Amino acid sequence: MVINYHNKTFKSITNTANGEVGSETLFHYQQKEDVVWAEYSGGAIVKGFLIAKVLENDILDMRYEHINNKGELMTGVCLSTPEVLPNGLLRLYEKWRWTSGDFSIGESIIEEFIVKTS
Repeated sequence: MVINYHNKTFKSITNTANGEVGSETLFHYQQKEDVVWAEYSGGAIVKGFLIAKVLENDILDMRYEHINNKGELMTGVCLSTPEVLPNGLLRLYEKWRWTSGDFSIGESIIEEFIVKTS
């Protein structure tokens, strides 16, 4: 493992139309060894959680679940491939599939950003 996901915050940059994560959704990642987890919310997502195993090349093999603002419990699987940007922050390219609802597939990108505290 080269990339450390611990204590990183990500926001959505793009998502396919069948996804529920949007620009208001924030992901707060944690990591211990090769296990990564996150809590997320914002926009159409009331509360969500994900858990992942770090594979070769720091790819995340994850499962996610959330409750959307319609009150629906949604679940899915995702492979997330990291890129280290020139500024040292991370961009994650995600290929995902719903395991509930319409079982469709999609792609999204989330990027790390620094949370400013006053």
